[in-house]
Amino acid sequence: MIEIKHLKTILALKQTGSLANAANQLHQTQSALSHQFSELEHRLGYRIFVRKSQPLRFTPQGEVLLRLAQEVLPIVRRAIEECNEPGNAHLNIAIECHSCIQWLTPALQQYRQTWPDVNVDFHSGVTFDPQPALLQRELDVVLTSDILDNQRLHYTALFDYEVKLVLSPDHPLANRLHIQPQDLISETLFIYPVQRERFDIWRHFLQPAGITPHFKHVDNTLLLIQMVAAGMGIAALPHWAVENFEKQGLVVTKTLGEGLWSRLYAANRTGEQHQPAIREFIRLAGQHAVNHLPFVKQVGVSNADGTKVMQQSGSRL
Repeated sequence: MIEIKHLKTILALKQTGSLANAANQLHQTQSALSHQFSELEHRLGYRIFVRKSQPLRFTPQGEVLLRLAQEVLPIVRRAIEECNEPGNAHLNIAIECHSCIQWLTPALQQYRQTWPDVNVDFHSGVTFDPQPALLQRELDVVLTSDILDNQRLHYTALFDYEVKLVLSPDHPLANRLHIQPQDLISETLFIYPVQRERFDIWRHFLQPAGITPHFKHVDNTLLLIQMVAAGMGIAALPHWAVENFEKQGLVVTKTLGEGLWSRLYAANRTGEQHQPAIREFIRLAGQHAVNHLPFVKQVGVSNADGTKVMQQSGSRL
């Protein structure tokens, strides 16, 4: 029956005093607006305003619809404004494992300064597969390197980062400038407890070369790094995950081949990436990482040799 566009048209007609002026205000042609009125009047069974009246005069039924427009449209406008403002919104964020926490915490602090009314809940527990929680509305944003084939999920690329080989300073490979796949054939490689196919070091470095080291699962990043520092094995991680440990001399990092690059995404429910609070968090998180982290660059930037970073990654952070 009556739609919001009809109420907007009736109000514009009252405010401008003529069909031509109302059409101009609504950025429509006079012919299109006249047709809209004729169609609506035919549907309702009565006239809304008196044609060619000077000044323009509404019929009694038109006056009722005008009052409706004056009451309803401000309510609709306020509702839209409320949807676009954070208010007391909640933003539930999760990451896969722990290794984003070093740079994400200051990014969250910057976000809170801009959006103080948003209640940010950071899920920092060990989570290796948090994306299904998005669909269950338990989370709003997941930072991930995995893309699931699900139209209900949307992925925004945050930045590209280099995966580094992490070694004990006493490891025989610690003096190598670049690490080749065959160098790792007899090593114990610590990985998180997920399928090895989800790791870039396996899919894009070791497997193509036919190299299979001994894999050992560790479900905690801090423990994993401590085990590497103790010389119990090696790992492949983003540099930010081990930067502080490397500065302390506990571990060293090495380039895998010519550089193994991956991509981090912000995942959320399709359509919700346009919500201001979520959109701004995604923007600030990506910008902060690019501005402050070594071995990180904007999406689409070429490597030194001119090659592009992988478009889709299956690595775990």
